[in-house]
Amino acid sequence: MSAIPLGPAWRRLWRRDHEDRRRLNAVMVGGTGAAYLSGGGLGGWEFAFTAVATYVAYRGLDSWTFIGIGRLLHTVWDVVGCAICDPVIALWCPGGGRTPRELVRAVRVERVGSLETGVR
Repeated sequence: MSAIPLGPAWRRLWRRDHEDRRRLNAVMVGGTGAAYLSGGGLGGWEFAFTAVATYVAYRGLDSWTFIGIGRLLHTVWDVVGCAICDPVIALWCPGGGRTPRELVRAVRVERVGSLETGVR
């Protein structure tokens, strides 16, 4: 969904009591932190990020500042995840998208072939 129509829809959703909005935003911040536990490729750092996001979400129950911090953390984590994952995928694609096992086999076959023909 595009961000442009999402903004007005988001505002309509939040036409509630100020305190309700803050608490619901805090829950959303906690959810964004837990979303990374699905195996985004950053290993144990994902658990550390989730712990930080959970703390920030808890503090956000009573503070708009912590909700803002949580949103910024989520944005930065997205950039870090994409900055690591996207280049790896970009380098993987020209090789035919092979699994690591297929890639190792292909390298072994090339080595054996070059040893048999004497070409290095």
